[in-house]
Amino acid sequence: MTEFSGSNRSDVDRPLLEYGGDERERKETWWKKVLDLEESKNQILFSLPMILTNVSFYFIPVISVMFAGHLGELELAGGNLANSWATVTGLSFVVGLSGALETLCGQAYGAKLYRLLGIYLQASCIISIIFCIIISIIWMFTETILILLQQDPQIAKTAALYMKYLIPGLFAYGFLHNILRFLQTQSVVLPLVVCSVVPLVLHIGITYILVHWTPLAFKGAALAVSVSLWISVLMLAIYAFNANIFKQTWQGFSSESFHYILIGLKLALPSAAMVCLEYWAFEVLVLLAGLMPNSEITTSLMAMCVNTEAIAYMITYGLSAAASTRVSNELGSGNPDRAKNAMAVSVKLSILLGLVVVLALAFGHDIWAGSFSNSPVIIQGYASMTPLLVISIMFDSIQGVLSGVARGCGWQHFAVYINLGTFYIIGMPIAGILGFLFKLNVMGLWIGLISGLGCQTVGLLLFTLCNKWSGVEISEDSNRDNPVLV
Repeated sequence: MTEFSGSNRSDVDRPLLEYGGDERERKETWWKKVLDLEESKNQILFSLPMILTNVSFYFIPVISVMFAGHLGELELAGGNLANSWATVTGLSFVVGLSGALETLCGQAYGAKLYRLLGIYLQASCIISIIFCIIISIIWMFTETILILLQQDPQIAKTAALYMKYLIPGLFAYGFLHNILRFLQTQSVVLPLVVCSVVPLVLHIGITYILVHWTPLAFKGAALAVSVSLWISVLMLAIYAFNANIFKQTWQGFSSESFHYILIGLKLALPSAAMVCLEYWAFEVLVLLAGLMPNSEITTSLMAMCVNTEAIAYMITYGLSAAASTRVSNELGSGNPDRAKNAMAVSVKLSILLGLVVVLALAFGHDIWAGSFSNSPVIIQGYASMTPLLVISIMFDSIQGVLSGVARGCGWQHFAVYINLGTFYIIGMPIAGILGFLFKLNVMGLWIGLISGLGCQTVGLLLFTLCNKWSGVEISEDSNRDNPVLV
């Protein structure tokens, strides 16, 4: 009787314990289906330093334009025009070139081919030097080109002077983003914050000294950008070349890197095209706004919307970098399922982050608009644009992550066609028709942009879901350190 009771009690207890365990498992499974918390935490910790780094580098040229603007209206106009022209024709392009390393270094690191990371870095720097020389020659003729584009001759001359002193900074910007990708693909991101925030703080003092304490004045504002960017490059290079953590991935300079230039170009050029095609679409909208009635108001409104979109994208850029790194590392390790899980987490986080930005904009758009202008007409116009901005920011947040996934997988070639088709065959024509033919003005232009962004997001998503996930193929002739991109 006693034995029976004991065994009975044991039998009764066991199912209760097992049921509780099953219930816990069910809850954990449910949460994991919604969001992988561990992966999410890792990506957020990766993203935050990348966001700070990106914002710091963004503000270095902006601060110089602010200092230049205090010298006079002509200097402000020339500095702004030069900054926009530099970004459109050079800075965005060299950032895009470095995207090849997100594929090559990321997958090589995942495959434990550590020595190749340093080789790829050197090859990418050689590519950057070649294109920076070409861009520098174009920049030397800035005044002539801007006058041909119907810009005011005095402003064009001032912008051209500013551009000449930015040329050293162009080379620094190319090296900077190559080294940044080299560290990023190894998930070393905290040093990037130090190497971007410190130069940003120093930049304020350097700009002030060159503008106000030397005869350079206006030219000093541009030279300060170059000096600060080179400081950042030197800080990153000293760290990357000497830290013990990179002993396997950086083994010194090697002539072998010249053999990898072609491999790098195959990814660098489409990566640059990906970035430029999207960036140029926003600049086209600003130009179109200037052709409308009340061009001062429409151009100001469009510029405010573009700046808002750019700042919102900077926040989600960290997740784009996290998605690229996680996907490339996992594909290099031969784990496509983990790569897909990382992508899914990044997309969900981008939606959540996009919603946070959207809510902040929805409740604080008047305050934000007031920081750009005191004009009631512009503030009211910006308020009417806010619902459209909400939609475009959400699409941009998601496509930013999907573009990062494309770079991590080495799909830049296909992403270029998607960007070209969605922005210039769909988005821009719709913007022109709605803005000018239907007289919706700025609102019509932005609806066209939303159409392009929406189609881009859907196109990237469908391609990502339907395409086979595989990494860079490696051929083994004599050893594993001879990869061939197929």
